[in-house]
Amino acid sequence: MALAPPSYCFVAFPPRAKDGLVVFGKNSARPRDEVQEIVYFSAADHEPESKAECTYISIDQVPRTHAIVISRPAWLWGAEMGANEHGVCIANEAINAREPAAETEALLGMDLVRLGLERGATAKEALDVIVALLEEHGQGGNYYEDANSYHSFQSTYLIVDSEEAWVLETVGKYWAAERITEGVKCICNQLSLTTKIDAEHPELRSYAQSQGWWTGEDEFNFSEVFSPADDHLACCAGKDSLEKQEESITVQTMIDILRDKASGVCIDSESFLTTASVVSVLPQNRSSPCIHYFTGTPDPSRSIFKPFIFVDDVKLVPKAQSPCFGGDDPARKEPRFQEKPDRRHELYKAHEWARAVLESDEEQGQKLRKTMLELEKQGLEAMEEILTSNDPLDPTEVGDLFYDCVDTEIKFFK
Repeated sequence: MALAPPSYCFVAFPPRAKDGLVVFGKNSARPRDEVQEIVYFSAADHEPESKAECTYISIDQVPRTHAIVISRPAWLWGAEMGANEHGVCIANEAINAREPAAETEALLGMDLVRLGLERGATAKEALDVIVALLEEHGQGGNYYEDANSYHSFQSTYLIVDSEEAWVLETVGKYWAAERITEGVKCICNQLSLTTKIDAEHPELRSYAQSQGWWTGEDEFNFSEVFSPADDHLACCAGKDSLEKQEESITVQTMIDILRDKASGVCIDSESFLTTASVVSVLPQNRSSPCIHYFTGTPDPSRSIFKPFIFVDDVKLVPKAQSPCFGGDDPARKEPRFQEKPDRRHELYKAHEWARAVLESDEEQGQKLRKTMLELEKQGLEAMEEILTSNDPLDPTEVGDLFYDCVDTEIKFFK
């Protein structure tokens, strides 16, 4: 069974999080050489009978999809993590379960992240969208752009808005979910739900009984019933990092946790790397905007978190988007992945130079890192002003916010 990459995602609610803010964060651990891009899609109306062309299959489109911003491996349709215009954030983790994931091509967990964002205006709506699509289409297909080996996984999700979060864990079409409204929560690449289940597939328990995994008499513990027998990894690195914070949790706290290699939250191993990261801040006061900070580059300890705010006229950022190969994309053609095109975008290429300097030249690397953190700090302080201001947000000022940040970063690296 393929090893699921050890990603982490987090949420903190007030009063653990500061100033009536919900803080969400995710590190995406993926194959080392995989490129992630940041893509914005505006809200859209769709013709009747139209289809959503997902990574491997097409499904019926809905009449209207919400505006979304996502971070995704550049070869696929879905998303590792992202947010929509209504302040819903979703991230997923690949997991192994007692029942192996289907190898038949269906919806990827990452497709369901994007579909939840496009179709759900609240965290609960997004959960309902995901489980309905799971029931109808199932999950399956290769998680990696790799013709030589097949890696399919089950999925778990953290679905968050400013009122509540849902941890959704899935095995095939079966699922269980827990609602969270306070404190902190971390999920990683293994099942975590135990006996507190707030919603579930109607046949979940009878299915577990039919497989001989549950007697029907003991208390039903989801992860004990559905985890593989050899799954005893301690998924506590992330949990400990968040829970040991004595101060209120802020955007900066979450960024620092995501950058922490010593704890294992920031992955830099032979096979896997944290290829992109996100931190979102969702104010419970609806008059303040949600702000989403994306890296769009690998290794958050060597990346700049750049802010994005939804407004009606968001300026697209082609420099953080990978080249498009259309129908000739080896991920779209069968047999799949016969070639591996160069998917690096302009920001990724500029950042490669910075990573090389940070790794090789101690003096120049320290100076570079200091300047990068200073750039990031300017962005964080400007966003803090927006959150604490009583003045209404000027959409013209923030429509090209992410564009300007990417542009500045690229110029700085050159």
